Amino acid sequence: MTLHMRTHDEPSEVGRDVVLAPLRAYNLSQADKQTALPLLVTLSDESGNEVGGLWGETAHDWLFVESVFVPEDFRSNGFGTALMLEAEREAKSRGCIGIWLDTYEFQAPAFYKKLGFEVFGTLENSSNELQRYFLKKRL
Repeated sequence: MTLHMRTHDEPSEVGRDVVLAPLRAYNLSQADKQTALPLLVTLSDESGNEVGGLWGETAHDWLFVESVFVPEDFRSNGFGTALMLEAEREAKSRGCIGIWLDTYEFQAPAFYKKLGFEVFGTLENSSNELQRYFLKKRL
């Protein structure tokens, strides 16, 4: 059998599934049968329009927080803290032992540290010489 390699600048979801579906199947056959469960916590304005929130997933006893967004006009008013505390509450209810996330130095490492997170890894010299931090918090 001959295999050929090609780089895709604009990959499709089908192409992504070519890699992820068999990888997930293999991982599930080797590890416990726990599958990832999405977590979404939203912020809504007075009209009920969702304007921000937190996105993540729980798997293998950890919550991974992929994204947190609070509209600029509402920052420094406790909404980010409230999102993280709600995510932590849900992580505990799902049996998680911790939360992890990553952030760039221009984003919010100090914010997460105030919430009890500690750095467990860094990538130096990322784009524009910015550091990327990986943080965790045990529950």
